[in-house]
Order: sequence, then C-alpha cells, then structure tokens
Amino acid sequence: MRYMLPIIVLLLFCSVAEAQTAPLAIAQQATDGQSFSLSIQILVLMTLLTLLPAILLSTSPFVRIIIVLSILRQALGTAQTPPNRVLLGISLFLTFFIMSPVIDEINQLAAQPYIDGQMTATEALQKGIEPLRQFMLSQTRESDLQLFANIAGATNIRSLEQTPLAIIVPSFMVSELKTAFQIGFLIFIPFLVIDLVVSSVLMSMGMMMLSPMLISLPFKIMLFVMVDGWALLLGTLASSFYT
Repeated sequence: MRYMLPIIVLLLFCSVAEAQTAPLAIAQQATDGQSFSLSIQILVLMTLLTLLPAILLSTSPFVRIIIVLSILRQALGTAQTPPNRVLLGISLFLTFFIMSPVIDEINQLAAQPYIDGQMTATEALQKGIEPLRQFMLSQTRESDLQLFANIAGATNIRSLEQTPLAIIVPSFMVSELKTAFQIGFLIFIPFLVIDLVVSSVLMSMGMMMLSPMLISLPFKIMLFVMVDGWALLLGTLASSFYT
C-alpha cells in the first residue's frame, strides 16, 4: 500500500537514472549502500506495475468518479449506454486531471532532485509520498481516520502528520465511498421524480401494461441534455476535490 501511483513513475525515473551510472553490475557505495543492476531494477519496476490497479483504486479520486458515473447511468435507465469502457476512460483521464497538481509537486520535490543526484532513492521516496499523503488527508473524514486508528490500536497518534499510510489509505477509501453515494443520491432524485410522474400518468390513463421506464427514458435524456449534464457533473466532480 505504500507505493503510490506517482511513486511508480518516480521509480521509473530512478531506474533510468541509475542505469546510466551502474548499467549491469551491483556496486557497493559508501554512503548509499547497495546499488542494484538495471535488470534487477526493471524486475522490481515490473512487479510494482502489477499493483497499479490497486494503487489507482486506493489513492486517487477514481473510486468516487466511477461510482457516480455508474449511478448516473442507472438513474437514466440506459442499461449499457455509455458502455463500461467509456465510463472507465472518462474516470481515468478525469483522475489524472485532478491529480496533475499532486503529480507536478511530486516531480518537483522528489523526481527531479533524484535525477539530478541531489538526494538518494529513499529520500526521494519519502519526499514523493508527502504530497499524496496531504491530498488523501484533505479528502478524508476525521471520523474515518479515528475508526481505523482505533481498529489498529494506534493510540499514540497526536497529529495528522504522524498518521501512517496504513491508516490513511483505508480511511480515504471509505470517505470516498461515502461521498460518492451522497453525490449519487442527489443525482438520482430528479430522475426518480420523472419516473414517478410518468408512472402516475400511465396509471391514471389505465395503461398499466405499458412500462413507465419506456416512456420516461426520453424525458430523462432530454432533461440531462438540456442542463448540459455531462459538463455540469464532471466539472462538479473535479471541483469537489479542491474546495
């Protein structure tokens, strides 16, 4: 859990940089300890890349975005439209858009100094994790942090800066789930009202065999298009992380 998405990019830079000075041998250094060969670094990097889906789900806005978009599709009643791949693509690129300030900060604080030889890999990793930690803490409820701190028995935490990632990451995920369902509830209400109105009208006309969903679907799509729903929803999701 400690290896975050931007840190994988940082490690990639680290592998390329160290490959220029230690191409194929394991050398003992007096200050930095052991410097591993390029092949070993590539092996470690490929192993970390297998954890990329879990890292993306655990430390980024991806969970909130994909849940809200899935609830929107269900509220519209459009079955598989937009398809799953479209929703995943929108969620992925909106996640990178939201995380771009954090990634830029990691690049300035950790990646570039390490490439320039101003700090070791361990120092760069510690520096690179800090912006991501601050981002997750800004989106995490204190009640969720307290919950997982109590479960872990961490009673000696006196400030947010002392909170370990083992507590921050699950707290962040629970907070994201809560926020996503709150937003989804607000999205669902107007479409539910349309369904109720259409159903009542059909019942009053005695057309009980006609599916209300079939009649309400074009009205819900028209409402969503008229209010410019995609721009409004995606813009609100992006701005919700920086309020």
